[in-house]
Amino acid sequence: MEAAQAAQQREAFRQAVVNTLERRLFYIPSFKIYRGVAGLYDYGPPGCAVKANVLAFWRQHFVLEENMLEVDCPCVTPEVVLKASGHVDKFTDLMVKDEKTGACYRADHLLKDYCNEKLENDPRLTAEKAAELTHVLAVLDDLSSEELGAKIKEYGITAPDTKNSLSDPYPFNLMFQTSIGPSGASPGYMRPETAQGIFVNFKDLYYYNGNKLPFAAAQIGQAFRNEISPRQGLLRVREFTLAEIEHFVDPDDKSHPKFSEVSTLEFLMFPRDDQVSGRQARRIAIGEAVAQGIVNNQTLGYFIGRVYLFLTLLGIDKDRLRFRQHLANEMAHYAADCWDAEIECSHGWIECVGIADRSAFDLLAHTDKSGVELVAHEKFAEPKEVEKLIITPVKKELGLAFKGNQKMVVEALQAMGEKEAMELKATLEEKLEAEFRVCTLDKDVTIKKSMVSISKEIKKEHQRTFTPSVIEPSFGIGRIIYCLYEHSFYTRTSRDGDEQLNVFRFPPLVAPIKCTVFPLVQNQQYEEVAKSIARSLTAVGISYKIDITGTSIGKRYARTDELGVPFAITVDSTTSVTVRERDSKQQIRVNVDEVASLVKEVTDGVSTWPDVLWRYPTHSSEASGSRS
Repeated sequence: MEAAQAAQQREAFRQAVVNTLERRLFYIPSFKIYRGVAGLYDYGPPGCAVKANVLAFWRQHFVLEENMLEVDCPCVTPEVVLKASGHVDKFTDLMVKDEKTGACYRADHLLKDYCNEKLENDPRLTAEKAAELTHVLAVLDDLSSEELGAKIKEYGITAPDTKNSLSDPYPFNLMFQTSIGPSGASPGYMRPETAQGIFVNFKDLYYYNGNKLPFAAAQIGQAFRNEISPRQGLLRVREFTLAEIEHFVDPDDKSHPKFSEVSTLEFLMFPRDDQVSGRQARRIAIGEAVAQGIVNNQTLGYFIGRVYLFLTLLGIDKDRLRFRQHLANEMAHYAADCWDAEIECSHGWIECVGIADRSAFDLLAHTDKSGVELVAHEKFAEPKEVEKLIITPVKKELGLAFKGNQKMVVEALQAMGEKEAMELKATLEEKLEAEFRVCTLDKDVTIKKSMVSISKEIKKEHQRTFTPSVIEPSFGIGRIIYCLYEHSFYTRTSRDGDEQLNVFRFPPLVAPIKCTVFPLVQNQQYEEVAKSIARSLTAVGISYKIDITGTSIGKRYARTDELGVPFAITVDSTTSVTVRERDSKQQIRVNVDEVASLVKEVTDGVSTWPDVLWRYPTHSSEASGSRS
């Protein structure tokens, strides 16, 4: 029963937030007059302003702070790029179909909903069954297609809308396919992430950076995923904004010169060992996590710390933010370590930022597919003597033996590793010929001693050539903003106690409008003063809204509190005005010519509201209306 009540409270809170967001036009379903399309949303005026403020702060906090190289790549991506990255073959979710209507559903979502519904609302559930369902939820992401299908059949799960039986799960590629050019001969996709545009530009960016590592490239842009059955509002959509960083670093040295700046930060972390043993997330200093090997390296730890600062400065509640480490079987095969910044909201813990050490996978994949070497160089202070494997195919002999297949045999010989090459050399020395596998021909061929020379030589090298590793923080901007809405929303009783008023407690940093200007009454002199203040606010770059309606000041305060406006300026004389702070409702008197600089000082974070309270006389709010 307690679980059911908690679920009802979460649902009621969510509805209050969503209703306010839609009514005040923060966002609305796209194409609403045509009944909309699931997973597509429009941002209205306040929503656009919040998003612009979040992205501006992201640029300041990451791009400017770390001297990152910002790029802007096309959304339409040729198939060959996404084939190399693995997206064409592996970017899938498991789908089931209603066997009568053909309606599609995401298989893991149906199983998750079934388990949650039973755990929250079934009073006859045994402890044993509850433990089983809890375990299913814990391993949901790891279930294979066959295991998922077996659970759906075992629990008798049917199509939610019709109760018809469902097909077996099968993979569905989430990318939107298109073609480039009118002939349709050049296939492409709408990009599912922005990262590939950075990887394919690595060579030019490395040159632009003076051929020096480490460096980071960043990109903000739209990404597209053809979600099977999108739900959860802004949390799961088909078009969304990503902000991604690719930090290129020497794989042999992943230390970070600024790690000490974040090493003492302490926040909720959820290492994989704690998850597996059933423990809860705990507060760990990021310096300790790196020292103990919980986090793989300093650069990864540095970005985890910077992400924590970014999210909490935006207004995310630090007690509802955790960093969860991917489980071993959850990580990509090439990843050295991966953590998700998860934010708790009414939908549960939501992944909003992924911070991964992707090793050298992406650059190696694009080097292999394109034939262009995406590598970095380290020049030695003094030349180093190194033993090099030298494989020299004798092309004349190979041409006579293999004719048209000569090129593939030569390439296979040159691609040998040291162990295979030395074994082949020993066999040729002893037997004068050896069987050799050529993968591109899919057969063994006979290599004679006269066809290839294999040796080791001591060479002097002046530099080391290597493929950099990549540390990637990837931010889902829409998810962060939605969680910010929930963390900022609260209700308070009006002064006369007759209704509940909605408030968004946005920090000034992200508030869509920084202040409002209200003439107390409709009076030409007051309106002139209000216009003068508006001009001075514009001059210092502060967004504002003037409201000269005859509505009571209390009602005007309530309207702008619901938009999250932090400061209200009420013009009640020609020489000084009152400035009201949204959450405390405290008011101070400020001279007209000082008000713009005061608001800028607080919205820019130079001072806080408590800082300015003692500098200015407080003002009684009795005349400000009953709803304030």
